[in-house]
Amino acid sequence: MSYDRAITVFSPDGHLFQVEYAMEAVRRGSTAVGVRGKDCVVLAVERRALAKLQDPRTIRKIVSIDERSVLAFAGLTADARVLINKTRVEAQSYRLTCEDAPSIEYLARYIARTQQKYTQRGGVRPFGIATLLAGFSEEGKPVLYQTDPAGTHSEWKAQVIGGRNAKSLREFLEKNWEEGLGEDKAVRMGVQALLEVVDSGAKNMEICVVRPGGQKVILDENDVNEIVKDIEKEAEEGKTATADE
Repeated sequence: MSYDRAITVFSPDGHLFQVEYAMEAVRRGSTAVGVRGKDCVVLAVERRALAKLQDPRTIRKIVSIDERSVLAFAGLTADARVLINKTRVEAQSYRLTCEDAPSIEYLARYIARTQQKYTQRGGVRPFGIATLLAGFSEEGKPVLYQTDPAGTHSEWKAQVIGGRNAKSLREFLEKNWEEGLGEDKAVRMGVQALLEVVDSGAKNMEICVVRPGGQKVILDENDVNEIVKDIEKEAEEGKTATADE
């Protein structure tokens, strides 16, 4: 029997192949990095090369869910659009019912619940995306959540989704992340992680800083370029120092 034909059928060793294929679609997507700082969350995404005549404003990997929450994704853009629209409607519905903005945890739980529903019914397929959701808790602390095609959600201090080098980038974040990172250091860490997978520097990066109150600031390409040059200069000096020894 071919266990990857039907989404609702487990293989004898406990795998749901369609869900695993959806995770493979995420791995083939562009990289997204999230870093939680002391009073901000940084989302950094790899922007794949555009066609010469394409308008870059129509290709967005970082989007607002409502005025307090920002989402970055890796995987199939069309699937992301559908899931983002569902989440925006849920956020508005929550505001209408509760007269308050939904928490980041609530939105992460909703996205994960929706993704999980699409792994348990026949006639549908899983969403081929993973998401990083950034914002601030009710206590005013920065938070970063991740969801995946299986429908799990979890909170992170720093995380990488998408791309073939996600494992090595996660190891880089594990080694360098520390409690109480300032905004500049968090941005630098996100850019440094992306430089491992991006060829042409700042041109192929999009960096977003989420500040208190969910204020979303997209960094200008020139500012990102300055950070890239600084990192490259530091790496060059480190090589020279090693060679001199």
